[in-house]
Amino acid sequence: MFLKGKSALVTGSTSGIGLAYAKALAAEGADIVLNGFGEESELARLCDELAATSGGRAIFAPGDLTKREGTEAMMATALAEFGAVDILIANAGMQHVAPVEAFPVDKWDAIIALNLTSAFDACRLAIPGMKAKGWGRIIFTASAHSLTASPFKAAYVAAKHGLAGLAKTLALELATDGVTANCISPGYVWTPLVENQIPDTMKARGMTREQVINDVMLVRQPTKQFVQPDDVAALALFLCRHEARNITGANYNMDGGWVAE
Repeated sequence: MFLKGKSALVTGSTSGIGLAYAKALAAEGADIVLNGFGEESELARLCDELAATSGGRAIFAPGDLTKREGTEAMMATALAEFGAVDILIANAGMQHVAPVEAFPVDKWDAIIALNLTSAFDACRLAIPGMKAKGWGRIIFTASAHSLTASPFKAAYVAAKHGLAGLAKTLALELATDGVTANCISPGYVWTPLVENQIPDTMKARGMTREQVINDVMLVRQPTKQFVQPDDVAALALFLCRHEARNITGANYNMDGGWVAE
């Protein structure tokens, strides 16, 4: 358990990729801070499960990350409990699909706030503790859309490109502090976020559900397979290892060959 004694905060971690991250980190002994949506009883169950796995502690830190004060509240809970956040994985995200001229401005604001601004705010609050310890790992769940674009996803593509730039900037600023900052950029992973965007894409493109899956999503992944959450989590776990100390400012695409074309 190479992460024993370290704390990890994962945003958007009550399901999908985020929960896979949390489980992988707990399996290596990390104390876990969960954040996301869920019934109180289910959140308590997840915390108990993660604590049993790690042999340490697991807590839930609430906060509406579409608002700065929500991110600050989440971080305050984590810092009060653990003193520092050693591993920060900014994973929370949302999506909306519409042409630019019809893109609801409130959706633009919410997507930028959650997918990008909350990551910045969490970083600025976690970094002092990382610097004090001389060790830290910052990982952003970006997307193949941090490296390429798709129509009708203006806010999401803009936010994910922003995360890639933020990671590079942090890598340079923290290069001598023992802190790394990297992006993981999956293609389509079968998560609630991906499943929930299917109806909007059906409407925007006039397609059936099967056409969206086969002709929009997997058409750009040469392997014709959805990425699995556990695969993404395994890469994040490697980036936390000592052997990854000189990997920083990188953007790892895990997309079945999507951006190779």
